[in-house]
Amino acid sequence: MPSVSIPSTVLQRAAPAELGFDVGRLGRIREAIDRDVAAGLIPGAVIGIARHGKIALLEGYGFRDKTAGTPMWADAVFSIASMTKPMVSVGIMMLAEEGRLLLGDPVSKFLPQLAGMKVAKSITSDTLETVPAEREMTVQDLLRHTSGLTYQNRGTSAAYRAYPVHGTSAALSKDDFLVQLGKAPLLFQPGTTWEYGLSTDILGFIIEAVSGQRLGAFLSERLWQPLGMADTGFELTDHTRERYARALPKDPLTGDPLVVHHATGKVSKWESGGGGCVSTVADYLRFSQMLLDGGVGNGQRILGRKTIALMTSDHLGDKIVNRLTQTMDPAFAGYGFGLGFAVRKEQGLSAANGTAGDYYWSGVYGTYFWNDPTERMTVVAGIVAPGPLRLRYRQLIRSLVLQAIVD
Repeated sequence: MPSVSIPSTVLQRAAPAELGFDVGRLGRIREAIDRDVAAGLIPGAVIGIARHGKIALLEGYGFRDKTAGTPMWADAVFSIASMTKPMVSVGIMMLAEEGRLLLGDPVSKFLPQLAGMKVAKSITSDTLETVPAEREMTVQDLLRHTSGLTYQNRGTSAAYRAYPVHGTSAALSKDDFLVQLGKAPLLFQPGTTWEYGLSTDILGFIIEAVSGQRLGAFLSERLWQPLGMADTGFELTDHTRERYARALPKDPLTGDPLVVHHATGKVSKWESGGGGCVSTVADYLRFSQMLLDGGVGNGQRILGRKTIALMTSDHLGDKIVNRLTQTMDPAFAGYGFGLGFAVRKEQGLSAANGTAGDYYWSGVYGTYFWNDPTERMTVVAGIVAPGPLRLRYRQLIRSLVLQAIVD
């Protein structure tokens, strides 16, 4: 299998052994990915690992386009889907640090179309009945996914069907989308239950309302350019299109066609803060290392240290119903949720290896990152696995990386 590495422009490289890795054990990453490429499970992958502020590994494996036989280089561009969410969450916290919004502010203060939303009596009934919300959803609710908002495609009952279609397939303008969303029911009373959905898209709309900029322009000016994330954005460009990593034609488990939305050439009518970006592993390492370093990246202060600490703390506690493992990934039991990330609360329970206090997020097309503050390590995986296999790689990459740490 082709396996190609390139010099890192993210952080200074160091020998893996100097960063506490056993080189032989680290080689198991290549072996495992090569096996899966040969078995036809994935086309290829890019794995980036930084520890103690230096790059231990940034390497491509397999194919960027298996059909064309194009090798996977380490600068491949991926549709990162929901890994857009942590970046948008950082954008909201920038505005909070400037006093331009409060986490306790009602969402309707910025988006009046979402005032007075009702709550579904049942999330399983084929008939929609609603009750008044006991309180309005807040900015904090959006950040920790306790707003009550969901995605239309997460269920088939009347409550889910009332939601407008999101993403590149959406036919609505942003304004029309918000009007239609305001008529849809919340699945749960705000602040009571973790439910994955449109919350971070709404955060993106709030950034636009407060800043007066398009979401991509704001993130480019305030986050991507300061960190040197030149290959990150909401659309492919002439510079990134030729390096775009493509999925296999069909899911190896189900036989279903695999479609990654940037590969279709469709352009969304609005920039999705919940899942619209493309990026490279190297670019995302710049972002994740900034988080690990307490808000400083590329020599610039992006967020305050205490803000990062707040974001990476659990915000669900014992009273909010946590549906993360029930509805997303059963292997990650023992995780709560912060302001943009799933946060590990204890060493046990989870089938995935890790450390109490680590935090992660992932994308529906297969990309994944996690930070381990105790080990001073950040890991980013670029994998195009849009189907059920993506759950396997979230565990596998953790296992392969952590077993290689010896010091």
